[in-house]
Amino acid sequence: ELFEQWSAQGFRVLGAASKPASAQKHPYSTADESDMVFRGFLLFFDPPKPGVQETIQALARLGVRLKVITGDNHLVARHTAQIVGLDGAKVLTGAELDILRDEALWHAVEETTIFAEVDPNEKERIILALKKRGHVVGYMGDGINDAPSLHSADVGISVANAVDVAKEAADLVLLKQDLDVLREGIIQGRRTFANTLKYVFMATSANFGNMFSMAGASLFLPFLPMLPKQILLINFLTDLPEMTIASDNVDDVYIKRPRRMDIDFIRRFMLTFGSLSSVFDYATFAVLMWVIKANQQTFHTGWFIESVFSAGVVVFAVRTRLPFTRSKPSRAMLIITAVVFVTTLYLRYSPLASVLGFAPLPLPLLLVIFGIAAIYFFAAEVAKRWFYTRMRDHE
Repeated sequence: ELFEQWSAQGFRVLGAASKPASAQKHPYSTADESDMVFRGFLLFFDPPKPGVQETIQALARLGVRLKVITGDNHLVARHTAQIVGLDGAKVLTGAELDILRDEALWHAVEETTIFAEVDPNEKERIILALKKRGHVVGYMGDGINDAPSLHSADVGISVANAVDVAKEAADLVLLKQDLDVLREGIIQGRRTFANTLKYVFMATSANFGNMFSMAGASLFLPFLPMLPKQILLINFLTDLPEMTIASDNVDDVYIKRPRRMDIDFIRRFMLTFGSLSSVFDYATFAVLMWVIKANQQTFHTGWFIESVFSAGVVVFAVRTRLPFTRSKPSRAMLIITAVVFVTTLYLRYSPLASVLGFAPLPLPLLLVIFGIAAIYFFAAEVAKRWFYTRMRDHE
């Protein structure tokens, strides 16, 4: 009764007994543990760290489900869970887990929050069941018996004062033993992943659109749509703003829940926005070829400027799923884009113009090109809203 009472209060309870023993030549064994006198209890209490309840709530808002796997008895585990805000959590003991077949465990791990009185093999079995259900599993442990689970998890996490075996088995070692470090790490990881996807979206759609436009223009132009050196220069200039994506601001909508790399989603994005880019490239071709009857140098210069300006402005549309007025880009992106635009306009008057095959353009034509780039930006905004509404179930 005392054991259960103290365990329910969160104490780890050990009983102590003794008896006089004379020296003997053979080793002591369990057979010698008889006729002993009970001396009392040893109680150990390891309270949760301050603020852990708020951290768990923050993790839940991020879509991270916390599960407790412990060798402690179920009464201690349940009490600890209540303290940190996991009231009413379902508990599964190691003895109950042993009688479950793998298929039944796959179902049980979804509903169970606390796994108590488990051994190292059972810990690993729980992790593998969670992975089988499609979850990305992070496991945090610091003992020798945590090593198999640290290996089996998608991300093994240990702490600086853990045993060497646990630290060697872990993917990450926290220098500060605080669950809030994980919360911050998750947020930073999602920001990095979101910015990585932005670059992938922009690069694939821009390259697809440019090559589609290049192939189409080659069918009816009497000269190359663009010289190789001009294509390389476009790629260099348009990559500069995209390089600032690493430091770009990330909308909260990208951080609220976990995301995965979806090749089908990327392909659909590439086809949608790459095709939209080509539409405005062909509009530029029509103006240059049939309205002003441009020669080769004028055509190259006009399409070069339109390509750079279109690629530059569309970055601000596709970098966010929100309306562009509600998502602030980084200062570096704004500055680098402005520098690229000025450089692009200067090149046609610079000493390099003849080397690159550029010619000055009349002001009315420049204004038309600016207008095409502006319309393209707003068309991308409309296409973005349509695309994300249609693809909501695929994100």
